[in-house]
Amino acid sequence: MASLELMKITGYTDEEFQNKFSGSPYAFMINPDNIKIQKSIEYNEQQAPATSSASQKYKSTPSDKLSFEMVIDCTGIVDAKRTDMAKEITALETIIYTYNGKIHRPNFVKVQWGQNITFNGVLDSIDISYTLFKPDGSPLRAKISLSFSRYISPKTVTRTDAPESPDLTHIVSVSEGMSLPQLCQKVWNDDSYYIQVAEYNKLNKFRNLNGIDKLIFPPINPSN
Repeated sequence: MASLELMKITGYTDEEFQNKFSGSPYAFMINPDNIKIQKSIEYNEQQAPATSSASQKYKSTPSDKLSFEMVIDCTGIVDAKRTDMAKEITALETIIYTYNGKIHRPNFVKVQWGQNITFNGVLDSIDISYTLFKPDGSPLRAKISLSFSRYISPKTVTRTDAPESPDLTHIVSVSEGMSLPQLCQKVWNDDSYYIQVAEYNKLNKFRNLNGIDKLIFPPINPSN
């Protein structure tokens, strides 16, 4: 019979998840009953003139969210060696929440349960509810709600972004009759960058591109 695989949370001190935080990972006492993974897409709503409804223009894809509830039971029934609630809470918070002065931020964390669930991220929130107490008021059981956002380092984002990204340089062949805004729409799915492309290529026109064979579409800063 296979042994019970317990969920664990490991701290890391680098955004590539290579350098483990000192100390052991936090091993759960009881595995969660359910796990929620949330994915979403953000849009800017734009309404064209003389239309009755707005269209949704892609804005961004926020980080995936992972959330679940865990139970810490210090009655001695679950694990006779783990009966100190304060010690358990401190061990968990040190990995996922406490400010790490060496990296000037809380740790990056990996939530792992067996081979099928691995989530690299950062803590969004932790809510602790104490539900069982000794006669003297010290807590014996706690229900903890945790929420994490997936973390991907800027280096990895650059490496995995689609080649159509405005952060990359493109050499574009000019088709007859196409304007610069139309080319921007075709390459980046956004025609608003045409002024920056015109400036980079020293163009004094953007509608009639006759006589121009190729244009360089430089890396674009969307904030410009």
